[in-house]
Amino acid sequence: MTNSPLTPGIVPGRLPADRIAANFVDHTAPLDQHEARVAADRCYFCHDAPCITACPTAIDIPLFIRQIATGTPEAAATTIWTQNILGGMCARVCPTETLCEEACVREAAEGLPVEIGRLQRFATDTAMSKGLHPFARAAATGKTVAVVGAGPAGLACAHRLALHGHDVVVYERRAKAGGLNEYGIASYKSTGGFAQAEVDWLLQIGGITIQTGVELGRDITLEGLLAQHDAVFLGIGLGGVNALRAAGEDKAGVANAVDFIAELRQTDDLTTLPVGRDVVVIGGGMTAVDAAVQSKLLGAENVTIVYRRGQEKMSASGYEQEHATRYGVRILCNAAPVAVHGNGSVGEVEFAYTIDGPNGLVLTEERFRLKADQVFKAIGQTLTDAPAVAQVAGGKITGLPARVWAGGDCAAGGEDLTVTAVAQGRDAAEQINIFLKG
Repeated sequence: MTNSPLTPGIVPGRLPADRIAANFVDHTAPLDQHEARVAADRCYFCHDAPCITACPTAIDIPLFIRQIATGTPEAAATTIWTQNILGGMCARVCPTETLCEEACVREAAEGLPVEIGRLQRFATDTAMSKGLHPFARAAATGKTVAVVGAGPAGLACAHRLALHGHDVVVYERRAKAGGLNEYGIASYKSTGGFAQAEVDWLLQIGGITIQTGVELGRDITLEGLLAQHDAVFLGIGLGGVNALRAAGEDKAGVANAVDFIAELRQTDDLTTLPVGRDVVVIGGGMTAVDAAVQSKLLGAENVTIVYRRGQEKMSASGYEQEHATRYGVRILCNAAPVAVHGNGSVGEVEFAYTIDGPNGLVLTEERFRLKADQVFKAIGQTLTDAPAVAQVAGGKITGLPARVWAGGDCAAGGEDLTVTAVAQGRDAAEQINIFLKG
């Protein structure tokens, strides 16, 4: 994030420390034992449960809820982890309102679904607090697999491969494992260092070595990995951010929303994190909402999300949009940036109203400006640097050489969701296991 004398409006400590600390507590309180039993009793335990179909990892939701209802949350956690080894984080960050809970029969009948996400968190948190890791490695196979990227896809792949008895080396370019779980989600969704605690818990399976500070194309190559290992899994995520294609976007005060969120996640003292007085976030997804809400929680006076199409087409769920407006974030739709104005640093952003018609998005001649001393770009990411790893089309990996698999955001079919990345990593591990066993 840009912070220099050229951007005097971006300053730290707009709110006192106690106020900021209160703003960044867990935004969804965990269920206690009684609350969990009551919430579990609302489940119909459907035989053909639509919630299972709606879950990208196909967790047996009625089973784990019944296990909570009968007082065995540890068994419920095992049911969850068997399908989704990062079930604890997914319980915190999954858009359950558009996945399992939207498919819940009670949602259709009453408009009030079973609280599947909170029940999943109750089960996994309970089991983790007791040190339970209910998996044991199979006999060692003597095979080794390289996993590039320690995000949700890579970690899920590594754990499943280790479970089958293979040795795994995970290569991660950042200083910590976790990927977007560590660097890319709002701090109030995952408090108390949970992302790293879950990584440490996952590694209890054994057989997994993580090497940080190692980047594909700089420190290692695909050819080198294939020479050292029997198979390779690529879970490298998306490193690039799309450009605004607006004049002046290189001015001081304009930054990538993902960089802002990553810096916030790694800052021990949030009173030292600079934030503008008038913040504009350009985009319509979860990253845009996370950047906007956290700007407000840090003390920004005016925060506006601007999206180029209609609000119904925003990829951020209705729940997330309501969450943003509840914190005072304004959402403007059908407007696209055309210029960033200011003397060295951003002072205003000029937008054109848009028409989303049958021939695509059209910018009209009608314009308006928003005052801004800080602008965050949250308009999607792309695979910018995948040296000699595969065929790349549309910013995603679409073709792979022999003995190489891919999953998560970098791969075709990735949906920028932790749960989808976990599913792809897990399924790739099963395919790799079949290949390695001949």
